[in-house]
Amino acid sequence: MPKDMQQLMAQAQQMQQQMMAAQETLAAKTYEGTAGGGAVTVVVKGSGEVLSVVFEPEVLDPNDPEMAGDLVVAALNLAFGAMSADAEGSMGGMDMGGMLG
Repeated sequence: MPKDMQQLMAQAQQMQQQMMAAQETLAAKTYEGTAGGGAVTVVVKGSGEVLSVVFEPEVLDPNDPEMAGDLVVAALNLAFGAMSADAEGSMGGMDMGGMLG
């Protein structure tokens, strides 16, 4: 195998290890999303697991159950958005080792 090819393979393996380490780090982190001015707060793990959903009691109106659902969706979207931005930042900062030119 030519030396350049060996170097390229080594760089690819190193990049793969860096990506796996970054994914493990992100999976262990938690992210919070809040909606309705703090009426609903959700916490999710970087792995995508929802850890908790907390309601302020006054938001639970039995005459408007859709409102609670809408707030949960909004809070989850914010939490997952923060998780995605963090993942993008972590993965985007990786040294590509000159592999792309």
